Amino acid sequence: MRDGFFILAILSVQAVCAVFFVSDIALTVLGLRSQPLSWQTREFLEIGAAVGLILGLVLGGLALRRTMQKAARAKAQLRVAAGAFAELMQERFDEWALTPAEREVALFCIKGLSTPEIAGLRNTSEGTVKAQTNAIYRKADVSGRPQLLGLFIEDLLAEDLVPASGFQSETQA
Repeated sequence: MRDGFFILAILSVQAVCAVFFVSDIALTVLGLRSQPLSWQTREFLEIGAAVGLILGLVLGGLALRRTMQKAARAKAQLRVAAGAFAELMQERFDEWALTPAEREVALFCIKGLSTPEIAGLRNTSEGTVKAQTNAIYRKADVSGRPQLLGLFIEDLLAEDLVPASGFQSETQA
């Protein structure tokens, strides 16, 4: 909400200043001005418009800086989440005592690859992949891929991935 108002203020100031300069030139060129402005009034209007454009430039720079800071925070949070997900997967794989082959198949399952795709990547038969996925589901105590992925999503949602002191929430920003 606050960002939208900030951007609207920038655009409004710049629009008013641009309209002044363009209309002043257009009226002069077309000879539509019925009564010339005194030079003092004209100078004050031009100074005001120039200050408005400078203000728009400064506010635009501030908005850009804030946007870049938010993007950096989001990137850091994504990096933390990705690291947490990889760490969480390894913890669960250890808990379930998955073999190296089962770990690889489980990772491919979580990535959304089909049984034929996994078999092709691992140079094994689809039957072998099916047997390994069944072993994974049994060890993880789930009935299929959606539940397997659901375990990791639940764990990630339950954990506090980013310490409160590390980043401001959107309501604080």
